[in-house]
Amino acid sequence: MQTNVVPVLPLHLLLAQSTESTATAQKAALQVASSAGGSTSTIIAIAIGVVIGAAVHYLLNQLQGRDAKTQANRLREQAKLDSENMVKQAELDKKERLLQLQSKFDVEIQKQREDVRQREQAAERREEMIIKNTDDLRRQEKLVEGNQRKLSDRMEDANRKNEEYKRLVAKLTSELQRISGLTKEEASSQLLKNLEVELQSEAGNVILAHEKRISETVDQKAKDILLTAMQRYASAHTAETTTSTVDIPNDDMKGRIIGREGRNIRAFEKATGTDVIIDDTPGVVIVSGFDPVRREIARQSLAKLITDGRIHPTRIEELVAATEKEITQFIKRKGEEAASEVNIGGVNDRVIEMLGRLHFRTSYSQNVLRHSVEVAFLSGLMAEMIGLNPMLARRCGLLHDIGKAADHELEGGHPKIGADILKRSGENEMVVHAALGHHDQLTTEFPYTLLVATADACSASRPGARRESLERYIKRMEELESIARGFPGVEQAFAIQAGRELRVIASSKDTDDAAAAKICRDIAQAFEQQLTYPGEIKVTVVREARFTELAR
Repeated sequence: MQTNVVPVLPLHLLLAQSTESTATAQKAALQVASSAGGSTSTIIAIAIGVVIGAAVHYLLNQLQGRDAKTQANRLREQAKLDSENMVKQAELDKKERLLQLQSKFDVEIQKQREDVRQREQAAERREEMIIKNTDDLRRQEKLVEGNQRKLSDRMEDANRKNEEYKRLVAKLTSELQRISGLTKEEASSQLLKNLEVELQSEAGNVILAHEKRISETVDQKAKDILLTAMQRYASAHTAETTTSTVDIPNDDMKGRIIGREGRNIRAFEKATGTDVIIDDTPGVVIVSGFDPVRREIARQSLAKLITDGRIHPTRIEELVAATEKEITQFIKRKGEEAASEVNIGGVNDRVIEMLGRLHFRTSYSQNVLRHSVEVAFLSGLMAEMIGLNPMLARRCGLLHDIGKAADHELEGGHPKIGADILKRSGENEMVVHAALGHHDQLTTEFPYTLLVATADACSASRPGARRESLERYIKRMEELESIARGFPGVEQAFAIQAGRELRVIASSKDTDDAAAAKICRDIAQAFEQQLTYPGEIKVTVVREARFTELAR
């Protein structure tokens, strides 16, 4: 809607213009009066001018009032339009707000309806479950009622039968007393005696069962004790049988053997397959290894290097290779010499080599190769005396310990390893069996096996054949004497003949001849169970009574 507005000057401008016009008119009248010299006409002119000015001023004031009314009307109309627009805008905002609230309200109502629906469904399910549980409970109640009725009937029946049994037992008891002529107390006593006899038999069976179980437990415990003991003493035995010492001129040589950043000792250990131990022990270098042949090669090579003085990886490899060839030839020569010494031929080259390797193996400080030669001669001598083949007996004796040359490389004991080697080398069945059974680990099938076992025991138990270190010797003697002194009735014990015999002095007051014989047997059994030793130990118990009087 448009409104035509006549442009009107502002009120202050109209007032200014009217004031200026009046002032101009007054100035003009004054100028006329001054020019007329103050005559009456002049005064009239001035009055006319004043009247004209006042009229003009009045007209201007009227005009100004009409313009103000027009502008006020226009402002009222504009304010009215603005208020109508504001009312319309407010109504639109109100409607939009109402629509938003209506939409939100509808969403909330829908959500509440969905929640109510879910709750109604859950309530229906619970109601169905309650109805089902109620039905189950009613069925169970009916079942319990039925069981209670059956139980009541059975209890009545049981009570009735119990009463009948009591009457029957009383009747039978009186009849039994009349027939047997025994009172109730006498019958009870007789019954208890019979029961005691039966219980004694059962107690004996229980005792036997416990003895068997205890025996099994004791065997297992004994094995555990032996394993623990072997584990504790294995380190000392290993140190004695797997190391060799090499003397050096001075301790400065240790640094040369090690080399710059350890290259010399690493090259030596790699070439020989052994370990070199260099510690604070003065003047000695230790070579360690389980293979006696490799250990001997390492020992000789190290001795040559120390003598030569040129110690570096290349020289080490050259000397080790040369020493290995020498040892191989030495082993072959030793095997051939042993076979020639006992006068047997046709031995496989592999067996000859294994026989020569026994030269570097010891058993309780006894050289195994010399031990095998001794067994061969003893077996041949005994075979000849009883009418068997001495050549075959010597062959069995020489090769019976051949497995000791390889028992550190293969699994199993040396009898089994030796039998396998001899069997693959094409040896006689009796030779193989002698190697397998010379320690009485299986039933002997051939007489030569018994001959070899006997000769083996004779060679091992020969005085001086197996030497011991002083420390081990003293310890073994002390063990023999301490075990014997631990038995009751023993006053003193003495180990003689390098531990091959033990003399025990028993008290004549605390023992008799039978007790002394038992002590002797118990000591021998204790030695067998607690000690490991080559050959035999003779136990002699002496019991005597001495009486001394003085003649004055």
